[in-house]
Amino acid sequence: MSNEAFQNPEPGPRRTPGRTNRTADGRRRPLQRAGAWTREHWQAARARMAATRIKKPSPKSLKIAGGVLAAIAVMIAILIAIWDWNWFRGPLARFASARMHREVQITGDLDVHLWSWQPRATVEGIRIANPDWAPDKRQMAEIDRIVVQIRLLPLLKGDVDLRLLQFDRPNVRLYADAQGRKTWDFSDGRKPDKPTKLPPIRNFIINQGQIDFRDVKRGLTFNGTLNASEQLGGQNRGFNMLGQGSYNRQPFNLRITGGPLLNINKDTPYPFDAYVRAGDTVITAQGAVPEPFDLGQFHVNASVRGPDMAELYGLTGIALPNTPPYTVRGRLSRDEGLYRVTGLNGRVGDSDLSGTLSVDTGRERPYLKADLATRSLDFDDLGALFGGAPSTAPGETASATQKAVAQNLNAQQRLFPDSTLAVERIRAIDADVDYKVATIRDAPVHLRSAAVKVKLDEGLLRADPLRLDLPQGQIAGHVQLNARRATPVTDLDLRLSNARLEQLIPIRSPGGPLPVTGSLVGRARLTGEGNSVHKAFANADGEVMVVIPNGEIREAFAELLGVNVVKGLGLLLKKDQDKVPIRCGVAHFQTTDGVMRANQIVFDTEPVVVTGSGTVNLDSERMAFRVQGHPKEFRLLRLMLPVTAQGPIRGPKLGVEPGKAIAQGGVAVALGSLLSPLAAILPFVDPGLAKDANCSALLAGASAEGAPVKSARR
Repeated sequence: MSNEAFQNPEPGPRRTPGRTNRTADGRRRPLQRAGAWTREHWQAARARMAATRIKKPSPKSLKIAGGVLAAIAVMIAILIAIWDWNWFRGPLARFASARMHREVQITGDLDVHLWSWQPRATVEGIRIANPDWAPDKRQMAEIDRIVVQIRLLPLLKGDVDLRLLQFDRPNVRLYADAQGRKTWDFSDGRKPDKPTKLPPIRNFIINQGQIDFRDVKRGLTFNGTLNASEQLGGQNRGFNMLGQGSYNRQPFNLRITGGPLLNINKDTPYPFDAYVRAGDTVITAQGAVPEPFDLGQFHVNASVRGPDMAELYGLTGIALPNTPPYTVRGRLSRDEGLYRVTGLNGRVGDSDLSGTLSVDTGRERPYLKADLATRSLDFDDLGALFGGAPSTAPGETASATQKAVAQNLNAQQRLFPDSTLAVERIRAIDADVDYKVATIRDAPVHLRSAAVKVKLDEGLLRADPLRLDLPQGQIAGHVQLNARRATPVTDLDLRLSNARLEQLIPIRSPGGPLPVTGSLVGRARLTGEGNSVHKAFANADGEVMVVIPNGEIREAFAELLGVNVVKGLGLLLKKDQDKVPIRCGVAHFQTTDGVMRANQIVFDTEPVVVTGSGTVNLDSERMAFRVQGHPKEFRLLRLMLPVTAQGPIRGPKLGVEPGKAIAQGGVAVALGSLLSPLAAILPFVDPGLAKDANCSALLAGASAEGAPVKSARR
């Protein structure tokens, strides 16, 4: 509408709305219509609008207002200058107590300097209590003084940038119980969503810090000092943190150095070096934090060496197997709760190790996933995995503890170690590990390569499939450790297939051919309870069987099994290489409560059949066998003295059972220096004829594939 139309409205049909009224007796009366607005009406309205317009302040009024505001500012400044900030100690302590879910006290002075582009606050006498469940009723932390200085300009943009963070004489006592509760956890039971992310700190100082740390679950204790400062002069320019003390009663040293904090930029990676020595374990790292100080992100080139990887549990919280002394290196990176190690390589004992691994800490239990490989494995190094020890022969790698274990086992002539299995560590982690071995050396039998997949889920560890390759044939199956129960249960089921007897028992006379050849199959199924390898075998139940379906044996050895002194000795002295068939060989053991009893021992050749019986006690690790050869042809000279093998499993002694003809044993003594250990039975001859042992019938009664097995304890 134009201004002219607004000033001179035309009278028309528009009417002002009337209103309905009622008469005194309640009857409705008709609406009354107002007449059209006149020019006088519009002029009066404009006059009223003009009267309500705000007038501009005069210069005099502005001066008065400015003076009042300046006076108020001066009064506030004077008030702040003379204000006793200690009045805020109580409210600040109550606020901190509510946030940390335990009592916080401020017993010293509170001082604040606000009039600066870098405001500064000092708090003295801070006391932080332990939670109610902690056994130590002393304060969790006592700090003489905390100084905080913040840059104001970044704060106006919403960024926190600390110019100074200083702790003077902090005395901290940290404790973690067997349930995993931590006194320094202020989340009131709520798991933090992300790792700690600190703002940039231009100057970080710790003066004369004291730390007393104990973790029951990890079996870790630490007591020492910690100091940190910015070294801006001399050769060591930059940040420097030093710690030293006692770690599980062994010396501990920590040194972290980094670039200068003064010019730190949150968009530029912050470089640092770290050195940690805990006893004989040494960790070195060189890397950077991409966004200082976001501790949820970093990458380093690290190396670790020590006597046993299992000892890293206290430092990392990750349960690793026992190993010989090791040195490994790789690139470690962290992305929130996920840690990765790539380019892993090094040596464990006398074996090489390479691959990749990762640990996800964002789950209920850390989850370890690894793909590892070894080009050349020294078989002795596997002993440490089961709590034993690698060989301590000259040139072999073993720690001082492992050497002591080996000496003890050697003195007792035992195989199975008594080292207690740390079941709480197995229950604390889940894992999925693939491990491959290209070649194996120094094994008791000729092993070529190996592969295993290990899965660990809520305390149930299963190596399946497990494969050991022979030059011909293989050992395959699974081994399971159930640590979910109070007493762990170990179960193994291993099969020997398509193997050759001469490769597993390489008996060879100097310069001569193998005396025994043939195929070999077998199976072992055992289940035992116990928190060590020795205890698990000491009460094992199950079955073990070895079968020689066919083969050949040097006739001279076959005759000696029949104790034919005249013919057997003559063939040996003539170096006769003639062979005779092996029709069947069976050794079958039923195992109950750790004692293996031979139900069938039969070795059938063309001239001789050997039968026997015996036991192997897996608790005492001793064996006792008695076998007797029965010639299938009449021998003019014969004795009925069985051959025995008795003593420790590691080194049994061969002999003959004493009898009336024991005087002829002098012949064996005379020949023992010339012949193989079998020469000990040369003076003795068995009488009679023996029928062939039917291998198929034996297999039908006690088959390696289908023999009944005692119900295993689960």
